Amino acid sequence: MTDTSNANKERNREIALNEEAKQVTGSARISIWAVAVAAIIGGILFTLGWLSLR
Repeated sequence: MTDTSNANKERNREIALNEEAKQVTGSARISIWAVAVAAIIGGILFTLGWLSLR
């Protein structure tokens, strides 16, 4: 293989690793938002249920 081919392969590996890191970060951010929204909705429903029993 030529030096150019090796350089391209190395560059493609770095790009793939960077894309993977971005995807993991994006997924974690979405998960945090999903948990926060679920907690807020759960708190509202709990409060409404508790108030209706009083």
